[in-house]
Amino acid sequence: MMNRTVGTTALGTVLGVVLLGVAGVGWAQGAKTPYPAMAPVEQYRVASVAEEVALARSAAPDSVSRDAEVLVLGERGYETAAKGTNGFVCVVERSWSDPFDDPEFWNPKARSPQCFNAAAARSVLPVYLKRTEWVLAGATKEQMEERTKSAVEKKVIAAPELGSMCYMLSKQGHLNDKDGHWHPHLMFFLPTTQEASWGANLKDSPVFAAQSNPEPVTTFFVPVEKWSDGTMAEMK
Repeated sequence: MMNRTVGTTALGTVLGVVLLGVAGVGWAQGAKTPYPAMAPVEQYRVASVAEEVALARSAAPDSVSRDAEVLVLGERGYETAAKGTNGFVCVVERSWSDPFDDPEFWNPKARSPQCFNAAAARSVLPVYLKRTEWVLAGATKEQMEERTKSAVEKKVIAAPELGSMCYMLSKQGHLNDKDGHWHPHLMFFLPTTQEASWGANLKDSPVFAAQSNPEPVTTFFVPVEKWSDGTMAEMK
């Protein structure tokens, strides 16, 4: 999962999921979190498998997502609802993809449709899937953080594969309470690297970056003009 706070720019506060998305919440230090604990698990579910599949596929253009594998949230973790043929995997991430210190870590309204290419599906997505298994098994946030740190130290969690990327083009998502679906964007996952190597987070740059912690990942975000349905996004 990535550290989602990457600063405020002309585009607004960057957000999305880690892991794997982005989210800058601008939370006041010492403010009371609106989601201090996990809600009943049913509040994190989508009404039906068909609805969750459609939401997951909305992360990418139909030319990509129609042939992608689709995962949906099951009783013990994510399950395959549709098999794919093009190497992409689409999924709707929940709030526990956020950094452990994010005040919306347990927000039951969060829905982050993402569609990972094959490299990211192999090397980035599994971290979130394992975290989901821990959540559904009743692990606390503190236990999950310790397990993640241990997995990084043992190199069970490693750097992303070369060429790892993800689509987040759904205007039906809800990434956090402040920014909703934010802007359509692409995400590129690299081993920990300097943000300046992409010119990210600089004045008037269209590229944003966030450093994961404790995972060894730097994620670059590039907003684009259109949602997955082909309609133009308002860029402000």
